[in-house]
Amino acid sequence: MIKKLKRMFGISAPRMAVRAAIPWYWRWAGLLTLALAILLLVRVTYDFGKKFAGFDQGEANQEVQRLAESNAKMQHELAQLRGQLAQSERQLQMQDATYVDLVKQMKALTAENAALKEDLAFFQTLMPSRGKDGGVAINRFLVQNDAQPGEYRYRLLLTQTGKRGKDFRGNLKFVVNLQQDSKEVVMTLPAEDDKEGEGFKLNFRFYQRIEGAFRVAPDAVVKSMQVRVFEEGSSEPSLTQTANAT
Repeated sequence: MIKKLKRMFGISAPRMAVRAAIPWYWRWAGLLTLALAILLLVRVTYDFGKKFAGFDQGEANQEVQRLAESNAKMQHELAQLRGQLAQSERQLQMQDATYVDLVKQMKALTAENAALKEDLAFFQTLMPSRGKDGGVAINRFLVQNDAQPGEYRYRLLLTQTGKRGKDFRGNLKFVVNLQQDSKEVVMTLPAEDDKEGEGFKLNFRFYQRIEGAFRVAPDAVVKSMQVRVFEEGSSEPSLTQTANAT
C-alpha cells in the first residue's frame, strides 16, 4: 500500500497539467466557426471543381435559354414554311384543275371542229354540181360495241352528189369480219337466206340515214365491217367502204 501511494504522489508520480477552465459558450462558438469555415471551404472547392471541369451553372442556364429561344425561332420558321407549302400545294391543285379543264375544252373543241368539218363536207355534197353526173357517197360510217357483250350498232349516212335528176334506188349489204375461237369468221347482213332485205332498201334524192344493230356470239370480237351499196338492177356494188369496230 505504501509503495502504491509513493508511486502516486512521489517523484515517480504521473505529471499533471493545470489549465484555466474555458466557458461553454466560447467552446460552442469555436465549433460553430469551425463548421462554417469547413462549409465555406467545401463550397469554394465545389465551385472551383466545376469551373476546372468546364461546367458553370450560370453559363449552362444561359446556354439552355439560348437553345430554347433558338428552338422557338425554328418552330416559328417551320410553321411559316408549312403554311407556304400548303399554299403552294393549293395553287398547284388549282393549276392542275385548270389544266385538266383546258385539256377537256381542247378535246371538246377538237371534236366540235371535226364535226363541223364533217357537216361542211356533208352539205357540200348536197350542193348540186353542174356538168357532173350524180353519184352516191358514204359518210360517217361507224361500228361500235354496245353495252352488252356480243351486241354491236352501226350507222352511216348516204348522200347523192352531183346532178340529182332522179332518186337513187338500190339496196345495202354488210360484210362483218369477226374473230371467234381464234378463227376468222365472215358474217353477212342481211343473211344469205334473206332475199328481201327490206331493212336495207335504198330510196332517196338527197340523203338517207342508215342505223341498225346486230348480234354475234358473246365470245366473238368484231374486227371490221364493210358496207356495199348496190344500185337497183345491178349485182355489182357501186360503192364500198370499211370501218373498224370500236
